[in-house]
Amino acid sequence: MRSFAAAYGETPKAYLTRRRIERAQDLLRGANLTVTEICVLVGFSSLGTFSRRFTELTGRAPTEYRAAARTSGPPPVPGCFLMMGTRPVPALPDKADDRAAG
Repeated sequence: MRSFAAAYGETPKAYLTRRRIERAQDLLRGANLTVTEICVLVGFSSLGTFSRRFTELTGRAPTEYRAAARTSGPPPVPGCFLMMGTRPVPALPDKADDRAAG
């Protein structure tokens, strides 16, 4: 932990929280998801903790941040498209397995 803090200037927990909030900022700017959905997607289990940490690090509540970000820039990406890109894809059976079975 000391080496990490020396290299990055913060503890591993603070680093992870900051990175999660940065990802949440990106999603709030560009995705049509609820704050609760974003909270879970970035790795928080409590909406209250997420909102408090977000406000501490950005100076705005998540809903305020989203409202300010949406006054300019491109329209948000629909949540269904975002979720399609993050869904795991099932593995296809190997052709060699098919030949061995037949």
